Amino acid sequence: MQAAVLLATSGRYGYHRDELYFIVAGGHAAFGYPDQPPLVPLLGWAMNALAPGSLLVLRAPSALAAAVTTTLAALIARELGGQAREQVIAAACTAVSGFALAVAHLVSTTTPDLLSTTLLGWLAVRTTVRGSGPSLLAAGVVVGVGVEAKPQVGLVAAVMVATLIVVGPRAPLRSWWAAAGVIAAVVLAAPYVVWQQQHGWPQLTVARHIAGSQEGGRAGFFPFQLVMVSPFLVPVWIAGLLAPFRRAGWRQLRFVPITYAVMAVLYFAGNGHAYYLASLYPLLLGLGALPTAEWTLRARYRTPLLAIGIAISAAVSAVIALPLLSERDLQGSIVIALNSAQGDTVGWPRFVHTVSTAWQQIPASERRHTAIFAGNYGEAGAIDLLGSALKLPPAYSGHNGFSEWRIPPVNDTRALLVGYSSPADAAPSFDQCRTLAVVNNGVGLNNQEQGLPVMLCRVTGPWATLWPRLIHYD
Repeated sequence: MQAAVLLATSGRYGYHRDELYFIVAGGHAAFGYPDQPPLVPLLGWAMNALAPGSLLVLRAPSALAAAVTTTLAALIARELGGQAREQVIAAACTAVSGFALAVAHLVSTTTPDLLSTTLLGWLAVRTTVRGSGPSLLAAGVVVGVGVEAKPQVGLVAAVMVATLIVVGPRAPLRSWWAAAGVIAAVVLAAPYVVWQQQHGWPQLTVARHIAGSQEGGRAGFFPFQLVMVSPFLVPVWIAGLLAPFRRAGWRQLRFVPITYAVMAVLYFAGNGHAYYLASLYPLLLGLGALPTAEWTLRARYRTPLLAIGIAISAAVSAVIALPLLSERDLQGSIVIALNSAQGDTVGWPRFVHTVSTAWQQIPASERRHTAIFAGNYGEAGAIDLLGSALKLPPAYSGHNGFSEWRIPPVNDTRALLVGYSSPADAAPSFDQCRTLAVVNNGVGLNNQEQGLPVMLCRVTGPWATLWPRLIHYD
């Protein structure tokens, strides 16, 4: 059901700016990029090559990853002895979670991170409950592949291992299976790590520049955890946090809540985004499903009460996370207030058409010496992906991966700028600017590109000299 809803709504609105970037990045295959590992861009490029322009096909892997994550939450409950009731509770709470719908509706690095971390959690629980050695090797493979999508799973794995060393159980870590798992993780993650090292660790620069919770800063970090799944389902994952300390026979699972607590402290201290903890909630929901099921059996009214909470959570999460409102109703809505990513999926065809209109105003003799330069990777990606149909040349940008791929030729002495708010914003790299068009998404949505001028400017020096100043990682 979750995957069906995600696929059914995948074609509304349009590309997200990150998706445009991923597709273009995947066409520049590498072992890494300044801001991310290679797996998601390569997958985005492949899905777009399979069905160009199809948002349904592009986003199908995300929907599948969400469905598998939901299934894994149920399997975690089953691993601990949960029967049908417990497994349904774990799966339902995960499926209707706001974070699950929000990240799985789009192509993002968070979706595979959610999957890989949940899979790691299931394998860790399986190892402690069954003493399964092969699960340790599988966990290493999961971590290595997961790092190639988003590095956070590597940090979770490191904290989890450290926690097992401190609080136990330690016996599984002394096996050859554990050593094989570590080797597998290192070997699979190595290409990206080596790429980062050879390029001066730009991912760390990106992390510093984007530090700071988007959900109210440090003051909002912990309150945001109460709405990450759903305010109505907080008791379920809280039960998962507490159960290893309260339930007889669950002592060996104390590494789960302690890992969550350590990750929360690390992200809070590092001024990380509140949603970084999202990947740990399916594991907590899997654990919490068992005490929750027992709670529902103590009184007849409790099962309907939980069902109502899940239903309300599903409705609220869907409205906030999925493109259900019309584009014209987004401005000023609670949807944009709580999920600004929705605004980044509106207006890209009109944006590219506006750039094309400005480009055609430039005399042909001048266009031969003019580069299209974008302020961010979303704008550059839109021009690259959607602009060819309007006979636009590829865009240049100093933002993240685009800074690695190409630099305008020395003969390009003028630039058609997008993504700059004014001539003063474009200085000192560009001057003598005049506005040829203004971006208007047509629905009155005040997103990042709305109202920006498209300016024709003179380049104030050789591109090679200006390029270090134009590069920015965030």
